Amino acid sequence: MESPYRWVIVAAGGLLGCVAVGAMFSLPVFLRPMAQDTGWSVTGISTAMTIGFLAMAAASMVWGGLSDRFGPRPVVLTGAVTLAVSLTLASRASSLVEFQLLFGLLVGAATAAVFAPMMACVTGWFETQRGLAVSLVSAGMGMAPMTMAPLAAWLVTDHGWRSAMLIIAGIAAALMIPAALLVRRPPVLEAGAAQAATDATALGMTVAEALRSPQFVTLMLANFFCCATHSGPIFHTVTYAVTCGIPMVAAVSIYSVEGLAGMFGRIGFGLAGDRFGAQRILVAGLLAQAFAVLAYAFVGQLGGFYAVAVLVGFIYAGTMPLYALIIRENFPLRMMGTIIGGTAMAGSLGMSTGPVLGGLIYDNFGSYAPMYVASWGLGLAATLILATFRPIPAKAPIQAAVA
Repeated sequence: MESPYRWVIVAAGGLLGCVAVGAMFSLPVFLRPMAQDTGWSVTGISTAMTIGFLAMAAASMVWGGLSDRFGPRPVVLTGAVTLAVSLTLASRASSLVEFQLLFGLLVGAATAAVFAPMMACVTGWFETQRGLAVSLVSAGMGMAPMTMAPLAAWLVTDHGWRSAMLIIAGIAAALMIPAALLVRRPPVLEAGAAQAATDATALGMTVAEALRSPQFVTLMLANFFCCATHSGPIFHTVTYAVTCGIPMVAAVSIYSVEGLAGMFGRIGFGLAGDRFGAQRILVAGLLAQAFAVLAYAFVGQLGGFYAVAVLVGFIYAGTMPLYALIIRENFPLRMMGTIIGGTAMAGSLGMSTGPVLGGLIYDNFGSYAPMYVASWGLGLAATLILATFRPIPAKAPIQAAVA
C-alpha cells in the first residue's frame, strides 16, 4: 500500500480530471459568443449543460460499477476517447438540438467516466495520507478554471467557438489517452477479493444492502443539495459579471480566481478531514458555502467579484473530496466505484439544476439575484441533511476472509 506508484495514480487522476472537467466547463465561456453567433437563446445553450449533468448522473453509477468489475483503466480510457470524439462532433453542430444532444449527452457521459473510477481507485491505493491524496486528485480537477477556461476564452476570441471547441477536443485526446494508460487497479484488489474484504468497516455488506442503507441515501441527498447550491453560481457568474459591464477576459478571470482558491480549499479541507473527521468538516463547509454563494448577489465590481470568488472557490471545492473520505470509511473497498458513482450521480443531478434555472431566471427577470438567494436556501438544506448522517457501525473482522 506504500508503493511509490500510488503518486503516479494521483497525478494521472488529477490530469484526467482537469482536462475532462475543463472541457465540459468551457461551455460557460462559450455561452455568450455562441448565442451571438448562432442566435440560439442563453437558456437553450445552458440546457446543453443541464443535459450534460443529467448524462453524468445516469452514467456515474454505470462507470463506477464497471470500474469495480474490470478495473479503472479501461473505463477512463473509454471516457477519454469518447470525450474527444464528442467535442469534435459538437463543434460541427448545425442546430441547437443537435448541439444539446452531442455536447450534453456525450460529453456529460464521457466526463462521468473519470470522476468515480479515479476517486475509487485513489482511495484504494492509500491507507495513510488518504485525505491528501484524494484532495490532490480533486485539486487537479480544480485546475480546470485556471487552465482550460482561460485557454477557451483566448481560443474563442481569436478563432470563434467552433474552432476553439475543436482544438480543445484535440488537446483532450493528446493528454487524456496517455494518462489513462498509467492507471492501475489498487494492489489490494489485485491481490484478490478475499483480501479486499478485510479492509471494510461493514464486512458482510452486499452492494444491494449498501445502496439501500440510510448512510448512502443521506450522502446522496446531501451531495445533491450541495451541488445544486454552487451549480448556478459556477455556471452563470461569468455571464453575470459581463452584464455588470466587466469585459469578457476579466470576467473569465473571476472563474480562474475561484479555481485557484479551490485548489487550496481542496487540500485544506482534505487535510482537516483527516485530522478532525470528514463529516464534521463537511457540515461546517456546507454551511459556509450557503452564505458564500449568497454574497455574489451583493457585488457588481471586479474587486467584489474577486473577493467572493476566493471565498466561494475555497469552500465549495474544499467540500467535494470529503464525500469520498466518508464513503471509504463506511463501505467496502470492493464497491467503492459503485458507491462513489452513486453519490456522484446525485451530485450531477444537483449540478443540472443550475444552468437551466439560472438561464430561466435571467431571461424572465433580467437579474441573477434571485438565483443566488435560491442557492443559499439549497445550501442550508444540504447542511441540515448531512448533519443527520450516522456512520455504519464497525464489525469484527471475519476470520475466514484472511485464512
